[in-house]
Amino acid sequence: MAKQMRLTCYGRTQSRPEWESPLGGVTFDLFFAELAQELERFGITLERGVACGEVIEVKSYGDLLNSVRIASPSDGISNVCVGHVIGQSPHLDPLEDIRRAVNRIAFAPETVPPDSENRKVCHNCGCGC
Repeated sequence: MAKQMRLTCYGRTQSRPEWESPLGGVTFDLFFAELAQELERFGITLERGVACGEVIEVKSYGDLLNSVRIASPSDGISNVCVGHVIGQSPHLDPLEDIRRAVNRIAFAPETVPPDSENRKVCHNCGCGC
């Protein structure tokens, strides 16, 4: 059976335009389609999740990363934020960071700290990290 992953983008308020523009519309649709196609070659299915009305107030780039969640049930990863997976972002590029986090969970999920790890990455986003 192929590995299945899910990428969910929560709603955001007060986000900077330069961070927000890549995460919406055609730009994000094309990015997601390309990423899903890349993973499909390795037998990994990436689907888009539904945000279910969740909204994150974005006061920093870390908050922006908290608004994007990844799930990989076969790896025991139910809904972690991108910031938990990759830590601090070197370039503050949302699409690059999402790609890094998805690929890390796809190919090296054992390197993602468990939810019980008390890392100072998230800011009251509710993911448990």
